[in-house]
Amino acid sequence: MDRKTTNSLAVDDFKKDSNIAFGILYQQYFGYTQKFILKNKGNLEDAEDIFQDALLILYEKLNADEFKVQTCLGNYIIGIVKNLWFKKLKNRNFYVESPEHYFMEHREEISTAIENERYYWEKLAGYIKSISSHCQNLIHDIFIENKSIEEIQNKYQYSSRHNAQNQKYKCVEQIKRIKNNSIFST
Repeated sequence: MDRKTTNSLAVDDFKKDSNIAFGILYQQYFGYTQKFILKNKGNLEDAEDIFQDALLILYEKLNADEFKVQTCLGNYIIGIVKNLWFKKLKNRNFYVESPEHYFMEHREEISTAIENERYYWEKLAGYIKSISSHCQNLIHDIFIENKSIEEIQNKYQYSSRHNAQNQKYKCVEQIKRIKNNSIFST
């Protein structure tokens, strides 16, 4: 399902007070949340709690009359997740009793986090467009489609798992070189 479809389904679904959007967003973005929190001193329960709070904040934001979806809902969710998790890490006693009130009190901070996340993804998309088409496809399959190394090996007919991992590394290195060159050229 593409981003526009996800956005419109979720927005429409939230406005109808149905639960379909929660399921769609969970399928598409909980994995990222879980990886992020596990890498940053959290556990599965933390990831589930933070993700649920993020969806509730998103729900409030989507139902705000002045809110317009400017980017993929995933960017909003990721921005909110990161913001909530970093706050929790700063204060181990942090607890979001009411996501609705949290959103109202931290609207500007959440919006800034979302904008930063959107800027990051836009820059990354620019870097990816600058690499070879083979690497673009490979990166898409690994990081967007979440295909395993074995699936990559089969799809691209690499002779071994090691060759598939090596190609992934080379493609990521292409992105790093482009990023570093753009930093030094500005």
